[in-house]
Amino acid sequence: MRDLRIVFMGTPDFAVAILKKIVDSGYNVVGVITAPDKPAGRGRKLNESAVKKYAVSQKLNLLQPTNLKNTEFLNDLESLNANLQVVVAFRMLPRAVWNMPTYGTFNLHASLLPEYRGAAPIHWAIINGEKKTGVTTFFIDEKIDTGAIILKKEISIGDHETVGELHDRLMYLGATAVTETLELIKEDCIDTKVQPEQELKFAPKLNPENCRVNWHASIDNVYNQIRGLNPFPSAWSELHNDQQVIPVKIYDVEKEISRHHITVGKVVFSKKKIRVAVREGYIVLKSLKLSGKKKMDAQSLLNGFSFSSEAKML
Repeated sequence: MRDLRIVFMGTPDFAVAILKKIVDSGYNVVGVITAPDKPAGRGRKLNESAVKKYAVSQKLNLLQPTNLKNTEFLNDLESLNANLQVVVAFRMLPRAVWNMPTYGTFNLHASLLPEYRGAAPIHWAIINGEKKTGVTTFFIDEKIDTGAIILKKEISIGDHETVGELHDRLMYLGATAVTETLELIKEDCIDTKVQPEQELKFAPKLNPENCRVNWHASIDNVYNQIRGLNPFPSAWSELHNDQQVIPVKIYDVEKEISRHHITVGKVVFSKKKIRVAVREGYIVLKSLKLSGKKKMDAQSLLNGFSFSSEAKML
């Protein structure tokens, strides 16, 4: 049985749940690597990563390098004398880092590799209408998300599940996957599988262009895109209302399938409901945020905002 000395690398809340599970399971975490503090907000106050806050609360040894190739950082990392590194929601590592420990460096990725390699696998699984997804642990190599697979865990995706809901379920599934992987490495009984060269679907970084709603797509595609971006970073569109063009973030929606002859994108509203016409029916907007206003439900918005008879989403 191996005596593991672990360095953990991660930044957001997703990574905290995994680090907490490792610590609570009694593993020896000799160091934590996370992003440097970043100024945020109007006061430009330094914002600490979620992983840093947890590491400090547990009095874990913490490093926050700005450059992973920096000689001083590499020396500090080597001095921790770790024999295994665990990476969750961090950045791409140089070879000098991932190749350092005796037992290697493994990553947790929130998809069933080789599908959905890339930066936003949870979002794209929903956007593309997948019925299942999962998590994968694999040993890091020179490329992104291509290393030898250690284990996978699969779950189904609900027909109406949002990315926020799926994110949390995968976070806890990932914590289990990582601790099971640690146990396999500890017992020296891993059986890795080389990933195939080809990949069918990719999970590129989200940006304003691919988060903008295409109202001319099928009703299922529009619905999946919006829930696959809810609540973060959120789907968006432009409301053309009389002479105004207002950016709108869209959150909770429903779909209504029906025949109509209304122009795609036209806003159809009543005292309680806001609907946007699409090809096979309507997308019902249940919560949204107009630029300059707070996020609110449809009825609250209707109480204080006037839609013109020609209002449309573009």
